[in-house]
Amino acid sequence: MLDPKLLRADIETVRANLARRGVELDVARYTALEEGRKSLQVTTDELRNRRNQGSKNIGRAKAAGEDIQPLLDEIASLGDQLKQAEQTLGENHAALDDLLFGLPNLLADDVPDGADENDNVEIRRWGEPRTFDFEPKQHDDLGLLDFEAAARISGARFTVLRGAVARLQRALVQFMLNLHVDEHGYEEVYVPFLVKAPALFGTGQLPKFREDLFEVSGDQEFFLIPTAEVPATNLVREQIVEADRLPIRMVAHTPCFRSEAGSYGRDTRGMIRQHQFEKVELVHVCSPENSWDELEVLVGRAETVLQRLELPYRAVTLCSGDIGAAAARTYDLEVWLPGQGKYREISSCSNCTDYQARRMQARWRNPATGKPELVHTLNGSGLAAGRCLVAVLENYQQADGSVAVPEALKPWMGGIDVIPASAG
Repeated sequence: MLDPKLLRADIETVRANLARRGVELDVARYTALEEGRKSLQVTTDELRNRRNQGSKNIGRAKAAGEDIQPLLDEIASLGDQLKQAEQTLGENHAALDDLLFGLPNLLADDVPDGADENDNVEIRRWGEPRTFDFEPKQHDDLGLLDFEAAARISGARFTVLRGAVARLQRALVQFMLNLHVDEHGYEEVYVPFLVKAPALFGTGQLPKFREDLFEVSGDQEFFLIPTAEVPATNLVREQIVEADRLPIRMVAHTPCFRSEAGSYGRDTRGMIRQHQFEKVELVHVCSPENSWDELEVLVGRAETVLQRLELPYRAVTLCSGDIGAAAARTYDLEVWLPGQGKYREISSCSNCTDYQARRMQARWRNPATGKPELVHTLNGSGLAAGRCLVAVLENYQQADGSVAVPEALKPWMGGIDVIPASAG
């Protein structure tokens, strides 16, 4: 959520920043609602003060033996007027909230302008794509993944992993968790996979992106998490964190559930875009002055995973038209997939500044002032296990259809060095 004080003080700067995303701020509507709010607040306060003063006058009139009926009638009339004014003010607040909650975060000044992913800016590459002496296959053509069984059970965009391939994904998760905990110093957290609406509101998925979520029917309102970012970031919801605890760096492994409502017709084959997948998520909470440095730390941690797995990748800065609503700046890591002959996203690392914190009322106590102030929150995949599995299968495939196990994963593979080719 944007700072209402900034909107009131410099709405034109906010409008111009949002326009870089292709988002049009209805300045006239906002101004009318804000002016209405101020006027209604004055009216409500005046009516409340008059009613309170009238109540005191009744006490004095009683003590003096005077007729209090006219005063009672006036109080009743003021009460009706106040009730109506409070209702109108509440409706105004709801309309303002509806407008504000639908606005994305402000972009950092150096985010490149652009319309979509084609305008993202590459900033570096690591590793050389492998040269094959055979035509490399896409991961879903290797015959190692059971899409047919998954379709019988659950429909499209699901996968069944069996045997050594299932173990390979588990090895990826174990490798990533141990790396981030043991070497990078993250706190591992195990979080709920079901959350209530306020948690999703806090991180920005609600109300705007409800159609992308899976809602669980029943007596209580629950949603399956789209990413561990939601429960992990909400661990500081409505908290005041002491300065000596910052930065907080957490890692969580969870399944993730997404309806992919906005991706109709995109990546319908294979494991690239699934309704259910696993991810190792990194979440940072820090003071505002350190958040841009924390973003560099975050993306560096995700890059280390790819480097240890010896998977070629590139890092790109997302342009204004491709960046997520909660982010002020995002780096994407795109891994090389030889079967597709191109780089594909495997991690997004974002600085959300105080956008999520304001919605969650997540604060830290600034020792310079002694007062609570909003924290900054960051998140990134470290990495998406399913897409990482895809990258390993494609980059480590061999001419006979088998797949070599990367050195970094062998400690978790129980002596398996090569996943045999599918019999089919």
